[in-house]
Amino acid sequence: MKIFVTGGAGFIGSNYVRRVFATTDDSVTVYDDLTYAGNLSTMADLEDAGFLYQPHTSAGRVPTAAAYRFFAQEIASQATITAVDREWIQREMGGATSAAEITERAGHVLAEVSNGLGIIVSPPLGKTVLEHARMWLLPDGRVVVVLISPGGNTRDKILRPNRLFTQGELDATADFLNRHYSGWTLEAIRSDLLQKLATERERYEGMAQSALTLCDPAVLGDESTLHVHVQGTAQMIGATEFVDQAQLRDLLAAIEEKHRLVTVLNACIETPEPVHVQIGVKGISEAGENLALIGAAYTRNDMVQGSLGVLGPTRMHYERAMTAVAYVAQLFSEALSKT
Repeated sequence: MKIFVTGGAGFIGSNYVRRVFATTDDSVTVYDDLTYAGNLSTMADLEDAGFLYQPHTSAGRVPTAAAYRFFAQEIASQATITAVDREWIQREMGGATSAAEITERAGHVLAEVSNGLGIIVSPPLGKTVLEHARMWLLPDGRVVVVLISPGGNTRDKILRPNRLFTQGELDATADFLNRHYSGWTLEAIRSDLLQKLATERERYEGMAQSALTLCDPAVLGDESTLHVHVQGTAQMIGATEFVDQAQLRDLLAAIEEKHRLVTVLNACIETPEPVHVQIGVKGISEAGENLALIGAAYTRNDMVQGSLGVLGPTRMHYERAMTAVAYVAQLFSEALSKT
């Protein structure tokens, strides 16, 4: 949308213009007679502070990454989701009965509020909760390990162990894991097995060692098996920030590869803030300087499982996006805990 502001160099007008720049992707034209209330220095002060810049002499001034970052920090503690958004998100995510359906609906909501990408990253393998394990012996000695998580999510891997197993041994190992460790994460299982081997080696050595060999996250882990759900790619293609076709191709390649998305989004798990905001995401591609990332961790039964968020043009509605990400993370966590 194009907005025409009269009196835009005055105190009220200039503050309105600042808010429009920071919260929307609208273009603004300012008209001011520069009478007693009009003062171009209100814009010059922002430029001197590093909050505005002029791309070229015939262009207007646009906000910098520092301006967006400052605005996001200012509203972070007081932003509140609107009743309309709350009800809409509840409708969109309500009724989902499986982890896959919850993920699909959450991705749609996140893409809509950001006019960019909605991203959900599944838990790192070590944080996968085990509900049931099954194992099969292949004719050449390799072993198929299938781990089933609550909600029906499955992870499978074909391993070549450093010793030969019989099908009977695999059945006994799976039964041991299912009886003693259902509801545990793989990293917690590994830690407990190592402790048992250290304190009661004679009792647990055979079974615990087999379980460690076949269910160690370090052995099962593989970046290519990361589950990353992405929605909204078409919206990114149409964004005005990416008129440079080379940058756009690089960005689309990064989205396709997904591991770079995982790296930047999982960083929000390590931060103390409930919602992490990053203005300028150069770790994704050269086009990343024109992107903003808003992410949050989600949990299952109060244990951090993974991350979700939005990746969109820097000129997004930050207050809406930040509150929506926080609320989707809350509903996503509650839904996972019930599955």
